[in-house]
Amino acid sequence: MAACLHDHACEDHNCAADWSLYNHIDIPKVVALNESVPGSVKSVFKPWEQRLETSGGFLESNEGDPELLIFIPFTSDVKIKSISVVGGADGTSPSRMRVFINREGIDFSDAQNMQPVQEWELAENLQGVLEYQTRYSRFQGVANLTLHFPDNFGGDATKIYYIGLRGEATQNKRDVVATIVYEVMPNPSDHKTKSETGGGFSHVE
Repeated sequence: MAACLHDHACEDHNCAADWSLYNHIDIPKVVALNESVPGSVKSVFKPWEQRLETSGGFLESNEGDPELLIFIPFTSDVKIKSISVVGGADGTSPSRMRVFINREGIDFSDAQNMQPVQEWELAENLQGVLEYQTRYSRFQGVANLTLHFPDNFGGDATKIYYIGLRGEATQNKRDVVATIVYEVMPNPSDHKTKSETGGGFSHVE
């Protein structure tokens, strides 16, 4: 699928709001396979207006092996409309992206043999002006996303400075629903009666 050019002036449109799904990424749990510096993948998820900044760090694959696999969990279910990737110069930008949805624990062997939900041939996007449209109907209720970058444009390693996700979060927060149901529908056995407590209901700790 071809890239879509970012088709408006951000001065006239709130691009930061469009690309704010990074706020819903569970950053401490983001992991990458084959990253040369452990934990560096966390630096590529940042506000849209900071997408071209390089001082905060970047993700780089091990030298001689351009393949990267990134697992991105969210704090609430999200809907994803498009993805933007800003890579490095001199052939180090990723050249292809394959995406899996709600599949945890994928390794390189799995990724290479599994059918992705969608894949794109990437262009070198050094200025951050390209975005890749998803098949939106397939990107609903996304609890986690796995991005597979099999290759680059000929560099010894793959570099990624920014990954942006455009879409919206749902109200379905992860790991919270059971607690809400419990509080709304308390179990009577968990509560003492008025006669047991001498007046006023109290919760048994």
